[in-house]
Amino acid sequence: MEPGTSPGAGGATPVGGPAGTQGGTPVRTGGEEHGMNGSGRAVPGEPGDDGPDGPGRGGWRNGTGPGGAAGGDGGSGGSDGAGGSGATGPADGAGPGPEAPPDPADRVRRPAKKPRSFWKELPILVVIALALALVIKTFLVQAFSIPSQSMQNTLQVGDRVLVDKLTPWFGAKPSRGEVVVFHDPGGWLEGTPPTTTNPVAEGVQKVLSFIGLMPSAEEKDLIKRVIAVGGDTVECKVNGPVKVNGKALDEPYIYRGNTPCSDHPFGPIKVPPNRIWVMGDHRQDSEDSRYHQDLEGGGTVSDKEVVGRAIVVAWPVNRWSTLPVPSTFDQPGINSALAATPAALGFVGAVPLVLLRRRRLIARARK
Repeated sequence: MEPGTSPGAGGATPVGGPAGTQGGTPVRTGGEEHGMNGSGRAVPGEPGDDGPDGPGRGGWRNGTGPGGAAGGDGGSGGSDGAGGSGATGPADGAGPGPEAPPDPADRVRRPAKKPRSFWKELPILVVIALALALVIKTFLVQAFSIPSQSMQNTLQVGDRVLVDKLTPWFGAKPSRGEVVVFHDPGGWLEGTPPTTTNPVAEGVQKVLSFIGLMPSAEEKDLIKRVIAVGGDTVECKVNGPVKVNGKALDEPYIYRGNTPCSDHPFGPIKVPPNRIWVMGDHRQDSEDSRYHQDLEGGGTVSDKEVVGRAIVVAWPVNRWSTLPVPSTFDQPGINSALAATPAALGFVGAVPLVLLRRRRLIARARK
């Protein structure tokens, strides 16, 4: 047996002596020592001491000699034996370094949600649109179709007007000169033929009227111009103008060739509170308040029957226009009856205050 070897014992590499020997004493290199067992497999040794050539630096010894003879690299500070070179481990006793961060590409990605198809979203959009249309029709604006010639030339047959339904919710009342839509007070539309006898057309109209795109066939509505309101006195003589509270109206909106009321003069009539007197702009083709004086209300319409004010002609496109109040209804003195009311109330309220002050002055004078 040669010096420096031991059979099947996995000896260590000698330091500072002949190759493979140093009195049979294993040399430790400050790291771990790897011997060779009988099968030639590297096994870790114990932490070694410094070699004579310098301190060991934590190398790894790997026995590579035949039959278990150990050889390999020691730490860079110790002596190396003459055996075969082994794999060098981490230097300076640092051991394994920190783990590298995980690659984002290795993370499990959740599959992206597939966008919902248009056909699945369409019913939802239709329901939302119908709900908004119903809200708008009920509280804001509703479209009405003009069925007759009674408001020519301001409105033509087939025109679509938008009616403001919001302001009445806040207590607004009709004013003179406004074009308003109102429910039949009773008896105004008797004998009027139905607009359609087709069951399919009636069903379509009911659906569209429910969402405000068409007028209802069941509700009998009319559209006229407000001439006088509650508290006003209105009259019209043959070949004369219409007068409100004694003021003659200049009516350029009357259908060309018509007179203000020659076909059916009336008045004077005192309009009851919370009611209105209405007339069509096509005076000779309008059965308005003049023709219903024998009915309840004397031809006037209750404010509660008013749906709202027509504010714009929305269809057809070439007839887009607003429906403003004519300036004749703003002339001085037309509101004289209403203007006197606040003054009278002010006078009545001032009388008690004047009497109370007078009593105080008399009481102070007696003292």
